[in-house]
Amino acid sequence: MKDDKIDDIELYQEAFSIQEIGNKAVKEALKENQEKNIPSVFSKDGKLFYKLPNGEITQKSPFPSK
Repeated sequence: MKDDKIDDIELYQEAFSIQEIGNKAVKEALKENQEKNIPSVFSKDGKLFYKLPNGEITQKSPFPSK
């Protein structure tokens, strides 16, 4: 198997910077959701989970059905 490496240090630094921006945005959105009492939605292993404002994590949607 071929060992794939990023040879261009500038490309690596740019990718790292983009990842930092994304991580910061996610943290801010989660904090804002909690402050506004809105559940946060995320997935793990292809399954949806909801983090409720009280910190509980569930797979049952807290949102009203249409």
